[in-house]
Amino acid sequence: TSYVVKSTRECDKLRDFGAKNRHVGATAMNQDSSRSHSIYTITVESCEAREDGTSSIRMGKLNLVDLAGSERVKKSEVSGQAMTEAQNINKSLSAIGDVMAALQEKSKHIPFRNSKLTHLLQPALSGDGKTLLFVNLSPTAASANESLCSLRFAKQVNQVELGKATRAVETV
Repeated sequence: TSYVVKSTRECDKLRDFGAKNRHVGATAMNQDSSRSHSIYTITVESCEAREDGTSSIRMGKLNLVDLAGSERVKKSEVSGQAMTEAQNINKSLSAIGDVMAALQEKSKHIPFRNSKLTHLLQPALSGDGKTLLFVNLSPTAASANESLCSLRFAKQVNQVELGKATRAVETV
C-alpha cells in the first residue's frame, strides 16, 4: 500500500500501523517469532526551481526491511498455519540467497521474480544505492547452526558489488 504523507508524524503513524499488522507468534525456539517480513519504504521527492525558469525533480528512496528469521521446522516445533508460514519464510529467504549468488557471480539472469520479496527489493538490490545489512545472531549453543548459516549469508552479501553500489555487513 502506498500513502502520500506530508510530515514525519504521518510517517511514524504509518510505520506503527505496519508494525501492528505484522504477524508474530510463539515457537519452541522464539517466544516472539516474526512470522512475516516487513518492508517500509520512504520515497522523498523535491522540486527545484532553476534560475532559467525550468525545474528539476529529485527523488530518493529509503527501504527499511526487517526479514523474518529462518527457523528449522523440526526445532521450532510448528505445525498447521505456523508450518506454512515457516515454509514461506524459508522459501523467500532462499530466493534472496539465490539473488545474492547470481549478483556475486555477475550472472546475466538475476532471479528477482522468484519471490514477491525479491521482486519488491529489486530496485534496492540492483541500482546505484547502498545497502546495509544487520545480521542478528543468537548467542546460545543450541542456535549455533542457524547463526553459522546467517554468517555465511552475510559473507555472501558482503561480496556483492554492483557498479557504484556498495554492500556492507554489520553483525549485531
